[in-house]
Amino acid sequence: MAAKAPMDNEAKIRLAMSILAGIVNDTGVPRNIRRAAAEALTHLRDLSLSPAVRAANAISALEEVSQDPNMPIHARTRIWNVISILETVRD
Repeated sequence: MAAKAPMDNEAKIRLAMSILAGIVNDTGVPRNIRRAAAEALTHLRDLSLSPAVRAANAISALEEVSQDPNMPIHARTRIWNVISILETVRD
């Protein structure tokens, strides 16, 4: 069985954006957390910056709310997943 090729930076960013879009559209997630996910999406869409800078900016936006006690567990897990994906993006 062949090893799976590692994802490139843009593929990682697309995956993170897909997960974040799900959070933004989930009305069961508090508004401030959806707003942070939307802000992270905006950072990831900023093509004037390098992939690593876009990822770092998005992580920064998400870390602020990642410890919010009002966040549902499923949303927290998805945000941690996005942060983990974005931490692997390197220039």
